[in-house]
Amino acid sequence: MQADSKPTIVLVHGAWVDGSGWRPVHDRLIDAGYRVVVAQHPLTSFEADLAAVERIVALQTDPVVLVGHCYGGAIVTAAGNDPKVKALVYIAAHALDEGETPLDNDRRFVNATSHAGKDVRETTDGFLYFEPAMYMEDYAADLDPATARFEANAQVPTALSVFETPATRPAWKDKPSWYMVAGADKVLSPDLERMYARRARSVTVEVPGASHAVYRSRPKDVADLIERAARSVAVGP
Repeated sequence: MQADSKPTIVLVHGAWVDGSGWRPVHDRLIDAGYRVVVAQHPLTSFEADLAAVERIVALQTDPVVLVGHCYGGAIVTAAGNDPKVKALVYIAAHALDEGETPLDNDRRFVNATSHAGKDVRETTDGFLYFEPAMYMEDYAADLDPATARFEANAQVPTALSVFETPATRPAWKDKPSWYMVAGADKVLSPDLERMYARRARSVTVEVPGASHAVYRSRPKDVADLIERAARSVAVGP
């Protein structure tokens, strides 16, 4: 595939973070000749988050590879129905079926080794955040301590309602997908991730020892998987 025939890659962040965590993946993809756009959605409601990502997709002129991490997978699953989107990539992310919610699926697949749920707090107006002292262990165990500490102190509180919003028809039923399982994830159960990947018939890779922050801690692995998806998308005549 020639450089000018490559699709645009849109990166969608998950809960409690913003798009800046995609920087290491972004830079690798840029160096490989891709146009990359990082969505910045507010985490205030599913409707607002979906609208923000759909706005980014609508601006693109080339076919799109849509990539979601964590709760961002729920957004990708809906936004991926846009005709411009040709491939989906899930990075330790929710790949919901119609009627499912992230919260219900988390309750179905409980990771017995994790106490992340106990370390999440709720504000008086219905937003969730991680207890900062526990963020490193729960979310980012394989990040360097300084980066994990900064992320813990720079969290974006996320509306509880986004985890309770039922999915509509999922794009993965009609479009090819790739999935990365984070083998030591303590936020999403790796078994839940494996179920998502199997059900969507995704091309699947598993990264042993990777935390939920795999998109940031293992950027080469993540970028390589995204490139595999991008190479499947033919652009032009």
